[in-house]
Amino acid sequence: MKKLSLLFLLICSAFLAQSQKLNNHAVCFYYNWYGSNLIDEHNYHWAHPVIPQNDKDTTKKIFLGRGDIGANFYPANGEYSSGDTSTIEKHMQEVAQAGIGIIAVTWLGVDDYTYKNVVPLLDAASRHGIKVCFQIEPRVRKTVFSTCEAVRFIVENFGNHPAFYRNKETHHPLFFIYDSYVIPANEWAIFLSDTGKQSIRNKSYNSDMIGLWCWKEDEAFFNNSGFDGCYTYFASRGFTYGSTPENWTTLQSWADAHHKIFIPSVGPGYNDERIRPWNTRNNKDRENGKYYDRMFEDAITANVKWIGITSFNEWHEGTQIEPAKKHKFGNFYYLDYGVLSDDYYLTRTKYWLNNWEQRKK
Repeated sequence: MKKLSLLFLLICSAFLAQSQKLNNHAVCFYYNWYGSNLIDEHNYHWAHPVIPQNDKDTTKKIFLGRGDIGANFYPANGEYSSGDTSTIEKHMQEVAQAGIGIIAVTWLGVDDYTYKNVVPLLDAASRHGIKVCFQIEPRVRKTVFSTCEAVRFIVENFGNHPAFYRNKETHHPLFFIYDSYVIPANEWAIFLSDTGKQSIRNKSYNSDMIGLWCWKEDEAFFNNSGFDGCYTYFASRGFTYGSTPENWTTLQSWADAHHKIFIPSVGPGYNDERIRPWNTRNNKDRENGKYYDRMFEDAITANVKWIGITSFNEWHEGTQIEPAKKHKFGNFYYLDYGVLSDDYYLTRTKYWLNNWEQRKK
């Protein structure tokens, strides 16, 4: 029966891929790090520790999953595995429903359990006309060399897949480097500048490398590091200079003047108080969708050329646009989307991406 259900999904997927127009300048951050005991032998990420605030914080609490997860919302799909083919297919169908043309998949390396999910994810994305790029996470980005080795590995092993994103004009792949500022600009320049001693620019894996812009002073970093552009990632407006929409017009003008890519991130809200109870100052209520509307409107008004969406399914930080549902565990009631439908943020994303295209004309 499960095989028949998957076959039905594949047939529907092929039909939908032909009928839906996706925006190839909209990138949604996608997390493929969830696990289940049945498929992955561990309920990865649904089971999650509370993160200490600092070295003096002795908090040891762990959410064990099975109804008690490290998130303030609960997925309509339940505690799924990112390696389950039916889940992957459903997710790609929902991404396409939202009109999103590109997903930025979390890259944690070949030795991580998420690695086995990459090819099924590429295959499903291809059936829906979605392109896939990657966000290099800190455990892989320990040095510039290890970051560029990850880029080389990804391009060489997945670069010929039909779903692998390449810029239509330059044919370059696209990579987001999370917390790029941790490594000094002069070290990045060795690999990313045209004249760097170990430059990737004359290699087969030359790529558009996008660093994280946090503070106003990061202009010097991006001028000197060799990055091709910047993104803001955070869905909590005001958390950083980059995640403050009032600065996006300035950042877009800077990017245009320096021939770089600027990708501001919009999000539906922010809430990570279950895993970071000390971070409530950055909580942003969804306001029944109004918060998401304002971020999209701010991006469009800033005449941006790209839009990032944080996120499809970062449940720990409450930025997901994936459907959520009412759920209770013990005395704890999870948040949901209130009076809105479970798939509201998918359909609202589609609305705003269409609005963006119309206003460009």
